[in-house]
Amino acid sequence: MKPLACMLAAAALLPALAWAQSAAPDDPAPADASPSSTEQGQTPLDEAFVPRDRAAWIREMRRQAWKDTAFDVQARTFYLDRDKYDDSQSTAWALGGSAGFKTGYFRERLAFGATGYTSQRLYGPDDKDGTLLLKPGQEGYTVLGEAYGEFLINDDTRLKLGRFGIDTPYVNRNDARMTPNTFQALTVQGVYGGDGGAPQWKFGAGYFDKIKERNADTFVSMARDAGAPSWVDRGVYTLGANYTRDRLSAGAIYYHSNDIISIFYTEAKYAFPLGDTAKLNLALQYSDQDSAGDNLLRGDEFSARQWGGKLELGYKGALFTTGYTRASGGTNMQNPWSGYPGYTSVQVEDFNRNGEGAWLLRAAYNVQSVKGLSFYALYVDGSDPDAPTDYAKDEYNLNAQWTAADGPLKGLMMRVRYAHVSQKGPQTSDLDDLRLLVYYDPPGL
Repeated sequence: MKPLACMLAAAALLPALAWAQSAAPDDPAPADASPSSTEQGQTPLDEAFVPRDRAAWIREMRRQAWKDTAFDVQARTFYLDRDKYDDSQSTAWALGGSAGFKTGYFRERLAFGATGYTSQRLYGPDDKDGTLLLKPGQEGYTVLGEAYGEFLINDDTRLKLGRFGIDTPYVNRNDARMTPNTFQALTVQGVYGGDGGAPQWKFGAGYFDKIKERNADTFVSMARDAGAPSWVDRGVYTLGANYTRDRLSAGAIYYHSNDIISIFYTEAKYAFPLGDTAKLNLALQYSDQDSAGDNLLRGDEFSARQWGGKLELGYKGALFTTGYTRASGGTNMQNPWSGYPGYTSVQVEDFNRNGEGAWLLRAAYNVQSVKGLSFYALYVDGSDPDAPTDYAKDEYNLNAQWTAADGPLKGLMMRVRYAHVSQKGPQTSDLDDLRLLVYYDPPGL
């Protein structure tokens, strides 16, 4: 079967399959959404914990038991082809998606939810494994990724227990393949203030016991997933908050896994208005990672850190971004439970190796005459890391996306992503990564 020739056929089938396949972990952005420089799979700190909009938070909390039970369905097809530095290849084409529900609140206090996910092979030679669209061995899978209860402590605070997805900088769904990460966890989240332009606080705290990786159908210890020996069973404690007032947003979050790793992350953003059609956004971030306790992750102590800055200029439907990051501390940065939050982390490379600095240039545009059509292109120039066997890399990305805003195709999203990475060294080597994505969210679900 020719995978590229069949993509349109699969896209045509998605509206019908959505009812039988599985619920959307992450709906595509609305057709009229403003351009963003956040990469797929990343979670900025001001979007962590709870919805950015307090009104949406309150509306959800007032839903009534069975009467207001919400169903969420999404079908996906995803083709990925990667030619690697060593001339090997990873290729697969998968069809699947998600289906789930969340009840309203019984006695205005307790709600339940569940989501099932599936990814099935349409094309995937055994000798071209490694796309993360399927299980190892190019095998399809189906899994109950979410099953949880949610308790309202009050109008501002809720407790969640079970298996579910969550988004924070270093523990998140990383939803950039067929299915997302989900976690076995206990969390408490809250949002305070924000009415009528008042300052707003968001906070989250929790314990994450296990993780289901994106292309897995089982939950494993957070420590084991990070790379610790199989006999090590440790979870992750986390505590964080974010403050927003007018054009300022600032926050911090801390993660600790006993004997494994401690991670601190902080981020601040400020928006400068430049008239009615333009704005300037400044963002700064800092990550610090250290070994913990008995050093069961690597067997010895380690330390790593990275700082970064980003400047964005938005004008009408365009967004121009420049950014810089620098990693140091003795070892490479790690992100075993998430997409990497660094400003220069893009489609393939994270540019977070020890001693590596990287510059980002990015331009995005929402086509005004064609609603739902958008493009972006970016370039990252990385320096040589400290390790003598590692070499500088440059990466180029191109992205085109169309989201149907209305009409019979409403709910359909089609996206093409391409990346080229050049690795310098004694002998230059290249990597090419092509991704074709089609999502369908049935209107009203």
